[in-house]
Amino acid sequence: MSAAFDLFLAHLVLGVHLGVILFNVAGLIVVPLGAWRRWSWVRGCFWRAAHLLSMAVVAAQAAMGRACFLTLWQSELLRDAGRQGYAAGLIQTWIDRLIFWNLPLSVFTVLYLAVGVYTLALWWRVPPRCGRARAQPSSNAKRASSTSGQSP
Repeated sequence: MSAAFDLFLAHLVLGVHLGVILFNVAGLIVVPLGAWRRWSWVRGCFWRAAHLLSMAVVAAQAAMGRACFLTLWQSELLRDAGRQGYAAGLIQTWIDRLIFWNLPLSVFTVLYLAVGVYTLALWWRVPPRCGRARAQPSSNAKRASSTSGQSP
């Protein structure tokens, strides 16, 4: 592959990584807020399962002492493109500094495991609605059953 294409892929991976981070953080905030505000959509099974799985991957990588596979993939693509570090435009550099903190991996391990436990707790505290919902009788059927046996 050419260096320009590797650099394009590295930027694409960065964009995906940012999207995953936003999805994970948004879920941590929106689920309890939505439960409090009684937003029924926060109990959607598919997106809640996707959020739980995504957070489980983050926590598992941290527990294994590994950096995120997206970070590793982006770094490899940058090296293949002949780049060192994150020499890029202003916006990309700002996003990189926002996402990639220069702290020991143990700090992230504790943080990601705690967030993983929090996400799991949300699964039980604000359970998703999976499967088919029971059909609710219509209001006419309710009135008919409550008046049956009575004369008009």
